[in-house]
Amino acid sequence: MTDGNARVRLDKWLWAARFFKTRSLAKKAIEGGKVHSAGQRLKVSKELMVGEILTIRQGWAEKTVVVDALSDQRRGAQDAAVLYTETPDSIEKRLLAAEQRKSHGRGVFSPEGKPSKKQRRQMEKVIRHTGESD
Repeated sequence: MTDGNARVRLDKWLWAARFFKTRSLAKKAIEGGKVHSAGQRLKVSKELMVGEILTIRQGWAEKTVVVDALSDQRRGAQDAAVLYTETPDSIEKRLLAAEQRKSHGRGVFSPEGKPSKKQRRQMEKVIRHTGESD
């Protein structure tokens, strides 16, 4: 970890904090608008400072984290966890969204494998009824 007044590039920090597996993936996410600070898109070369608040979107999850320490070296997961703190509001929103996704996934059809003949007939029946014009 670096001293308190040093700065680290955003892509290096995201990689060191283990949000992304490689720096190139971190760079693509930043360029794709998946990383924000104060509602603004960031650039790859932005120099982070301790105390900065970042919003990072990864797949379905969106995390809001506070930068607690800076590092440009990737280490173990325990060391990476020291670099940031996820806000309690962010944790709550993420868990609620995950629970909603899980509850919507339960239904008539099996999520694994090819549907059975009975399930296909049920799907076709639903499609026929929703496709009709009133």
